[in-house]
Amino acid sequence: MKNLKFTKMHGAGNDYIYVNGLTENIENASQLAISLSNRNFGIGSDGLVLILPSNSCDFRMQMFNSDGSEAEMCGNATRCVGKYVYDNKLTDKKEITLETKAGIKYITLLEGDYKTRKITVDMGEPILDPTLIPVNITQNPVLNYPLNIDGKEWQISCISMGNPHAVVFTEGIKDFNLPILGPKFETNSIFPRKTNTEFIEVIDRNTLNMRVWERGAGETLACGTGACAAAVAAIFNGHCDRKIKIHLLGGDLDIEWRESNNHVYMTGEAVTVFEGTIL
Repeated sequence: MKNLKFTKMHGAGNDYIYVNGLTENIENASQLAISLSNRNFGIGSDGLVLILPSNSCDFRMQMFNSDGSEAEMCGNATRCVGKYVYDNKLTDKKEITLETKAGIKYITLLEGDYKTRKITVDMGEPILDPTLIPVNITQNPVLNYPLNIDGKEWQISCISMGNPHAVVFTEGIKDFNLPILGPKFETNSIFPRKTNTEFIEVIDRNTLNMRVWERGAGETLACGTGACAAAVAAIFNGHCDRKIKIHLLGGDLDIEWRESNNHVYMTGEAVTVFEGTIL
């Protein structure tokens, strides 16, 4: 695809290539995501995000992982989409509705500039029903379910924030070999659509450390939906209060699970790295 304009952006190190689908004609987005995401022969990213028109919202987001698989949505990407459409004068709103495959997300732009801006996203209600996550377990909700991986028992809590997550509370996560361990969770037979996996250390009532193995992308520096799922699991399991700061490899995210409306709110930075044209 020639003369394709793009913008490289990241949220807490979770980096994607953003393309304005209102003006650019994209063919075979899945294959394009694979080639452009390659960090040696392409631009390098965790995937590709298309910004498209919507019949129900201000904009629609379609996203593809670095392996070409289409994902429901991404929390860090929603923040970057909000910044992109505002920076590129596609809207003058600072409160934006975004259509995703996981439903409508509500974006609020806070302080910042063309380089970096802090943004809050209303991620909606967490999904706890195992048939909707989906996970093939009858326990409802799925909290501290014992999952055997290579002879070791791991306690998983399963939550969907529009995409499936298995949250594991453990210790020593900086020493985990995620390229070996992560795929064994991702492709386990109890997850019919595979899963993202968050490995979590509890620091105190308001702080978590997190590493994440993302379905279709591998280990990434951050995952917004994963941070939300981890926060919900931490609250459900009695580890934390309802406002939590999560330290990820690429930066921090602030997560609040409001009791008043059961919605999860994620706040973090969206950063523009560079813009370019594919020749």
